[in-house]
Amino acid sequence: CAWSIERPPGDTAGCAFCHTSSEERCSTCHQRHQFDPAVARHSEQCKACHWGKDHRDWEAYDISIHGVVYQVNKWNPTEFDFSKKLSDADYVGPTCQYCHMRGGHHNVQRLSTVYTSMGMSNADRGAPLWKEKRDTWVSVCDDCHSPRFARENLQAMDEACKDAGLKYTETFKVAENLMLDGMGEPMPKDLAPDWSGQHIWS
Repeated sequence: CAWSIERPPGDTAGCAFCHTSSEERCSTCHQRHQFDPAVARHSEQCKACHWGKDHRDWEAYDISIHGVVYQVNKWNPTEFDFSKKLSDADYVGPTCQYCHMRGGHHNVQRLSTVYTSMGMSNADRGAPLWKEKRDTWVSVCDDCHSPRFARENLQAMDEACKDAGLKYTETFKVAENLMLDGMGEPMPKDLAPDWSGQHIWS
């Protein structure tokens, strides 16, 4: 993602952790000393890269209803039998791998919806490529939900992205006006954001 690598280093730290050297390393998901596919099928394996202020995928999953079902039941082999191949999985709730690597396919992006940070991408959601991706996304959700439920949630995410894009544009306008008024001072050290993106109040 070209727009990603132009962001400040603090925002891309999580990306650089995996993507600067040997991208697509097996040991990123599979343990180096115990190469067991059953271990790679746990959602925590994705947490190694997909968490933190640059992309909070793990946090979003972990507090979602799917993540809660996973955390409560993950050690129960009748609810999550990680010894089964993903193509044969019948989990009580979805893991990251169940949805994004459906059937055991290793191209994780194949089952994504191409949502990007804060309205960075205003792709035409009606274009044939996006329609195909969205239909595939819905087909994964309708393993457990109705197609209508999945489509309505996808539409809700579209609306949220539009709203976020508008807010993003508004904040840039505010910052631009502050600069024009000569008030574009750096943030005082006692209000600087910490590593999680929160603010430390002295």
